[in-house]
Amino acid sequence: MAKQTWDATSLPDLAGRTAIVTGANSGIGLRAADALARAGAHVVFAVRDPERGRAAAATVNGSTEVRRLDLADLSSVREFADGWQGRPLELLINNAGVMMVPERRTADGFEMQFGTNHLGHFALTNLLRPYVTDRVVTLSSGAHRWFGARIRFEDLNWASGYDPNRAYAQSKLANLLFTLELQRRLTASGSPVRALAAHPGYAATNLQSHAGSAVMRGFMKIGNRFFAQDDRAGALPTLYAATQDLPGASYVGPDGLGEMRGAPTLVGRSVAASDVGVARRLWTVSEELTGVSWPLGDAEVESVVAAER
Repeated sequence: MAKQTWDATSLPDLAGRTAIVTGANSGIGLRAADALARAGAHVVFAVRDPERGRAAAATVNGSTEVRRLDLADLSSVREFADGWQGRPLELLINNAGVMMVPERRTADGFEMQFGTNHLGHFALTNLLRPYVTDRVVTLSSGAHRWFGARIRFEDLNWASGYDPNRAYAQSKLANLLFTLELQRRLTASGSPVRALAAHPGYAATNLQSHAGSAVMRGFMKIGNRFFAQDDRAGALPTLYAATQDLPGASYVGPDGLGEMRGAPTLVGRSVAASDVGVARRLWTVSEELTGVSWPLGDAEVESVVAAER
């Protein structure tokens, strides 16, 4: 369990290590990238807008680079991964995301939140998996519990009855199920790489400024001012999951009341987020939707997975 004093100054020496942080141009992603760079890591800002990414990277004291990545466009994901070939990669942090946005579609026709928060990171992780040597950390949220969230296999893309809140909850549930199945496959292949998840609690970031209706944004603005922790504190669960010796498939969040704020520690997840059968089904569907599958060279995993079905 994390100590109350654990913060970014507690990070180990990361010299010689490379980390990719998606959505590192602002908020929790930027704070995580800054802390990793200060600890000695070379941090790649994987961002949709390289100009904004360069401006953000310029505020960081350490080794950085900026590369374009639009998670809402699978061709951009593939281009990013193709450009990575041969480079070492110790840490992949799947941080970027959209929250409670009006109904929109990705470049490939997916509901924006499911397509960006889950499918984009699913494709990126599988394409980069041959290069990852330490761990993958994926950002989820306490929202994975909202409204009895479930994976709507009958209508993943909300072709009817779109609800931005429930769609967001589904995407955050998908992040946890992805982590669960990714770890199962890593273990089955004998890989030392670990898959973990984290959530920031209630952290004040610009993500809320684009979320939901004008009324909801107003409530969030008040909440950000009086109840939320800042984005530096919100990044601590990510940093803890990225650097501490934790079991695969662990989930890290704040230790305070309702996991809203506090020091990072291991936290629980909903029953739906622990369903290995749903996790496997989601993986299969995600492969079909993205056209990206478990990396070549891990055929033994496929045989294990097939035998378990």
